[in-house]
Amino acid sequence: MKVFWDPAQLRHAPCFFLQRGVVRPNFEVPARAEALLDGCRALGLHLQRPTAVDRAALEAVHAPAYLDFLRDAPAAWDRLSDHGPELVPNIHPSPEMLANGAQPSPMVVGQLGWFTADTSCPIAAETWPAAAAAAACAVAAADLAAGGGTAYALTRPPGHHAYPARAGGHCYLNNAAIAAQRLRDRGAARVAVLDIDSHHGNGTQGVFWDRGDVLFASVHGDPTGYYPWYVGHAGERGAGPGAGCNLNLPLPAGTADAGWLDALDAGLAAVRRFRADALVLSLGFDASKDEPLGYLQVTEGGFAQAARRIAALGLPAAIIQEGGYNTALLGALLQTFLSAYGA
Repeated sequence: MKVFWDPAQLRHAPCFFLQRGVVRPNFEVPARAEALLDGCRALGLHLQRPTAVDRAALEAVHAPAYLDFLRDAPAAWDRLSDHGPELVPNIHPSPEMLANGAQPSPMVVGQLGWFTADTSCPIAAETWPAAAAAAACAVAAADLAAGGGTAYALTRPPGHHAYPARAGGHCYLNNAAIAAQRLRDRGAARVAVLDIDSHHGNGTQGVFWDRGDVLFASVHGDPTGYYPWYVGHAGERGAGPGAGCNLNLPLPAGTADAGWLDALDAGLAAVRRFRADALVLSLGFDASKDEPLGYLQVTEGGFAQAARRIAALGLPAAIIQEGGYNTALLGALLQTFLSAYGA
């Protein structure tokens, strides 16, 4: 299996994370990528650096003004007279503001609240180069899948919480959505995005909400008690041409292998009914029983079974890395998953 990776992704090193009113070290650190790289090397997989992503591939999913913000905001932040080391918002436009005709601000502080969904995606000078490099890996994997193959994109920072014009949940560019759109642009009539990260891929759902050519199916922790809190419920089925093309399979805290795999099987059945030509897999390992938050309790063996069941679809696939924050075990989990996928 080909692996796409760019060392520029290591340069994004966020510090800030606000959790339950406590400022904590950010979970989404370069060591995550180092652990995943170790897993790839242990399998003897060849690491290939992709060509730089072109703006058109990003604009196929993301708003131009948002892309400009990610690129240019750190320089504007540095021109403020009193600022912290990272861009973190202190206000977001509320639904009431939006209902009253809220408009983007010309100032970086206002732009920061406009273009982010939460405080868990701090931005620094190296964020844009790293996110663009991750998107390039996703595009390269999609191009290989468009030719009938399967590839793993070691994408860091992750992407599935990013909306077309809003960052959130450690995510800036939606790598899975970019890969799915690339597959459509390269000739796949119907693309399925299967998300097995423990958090709902709210950004990916938002991108394809009213699209009938892309199925989004997500197996995740119940948002009534888990990020992203407001969406990811079973009743969210899409709208317009996309009605019925969104499938959420939320699970209660403590769900272990059996229940998680049952939900996965329901997602796989939906992919088969959709008659997808290609698959984008949002691969997260934060469903592991050994994760810092530990909402779901999936074992290493559970991930191996999931890999075999997904591979049995027989679809060309772009495997896109999402979450997983236990750096001591990430490499081993990736080895297990990719070995089982290719078995």
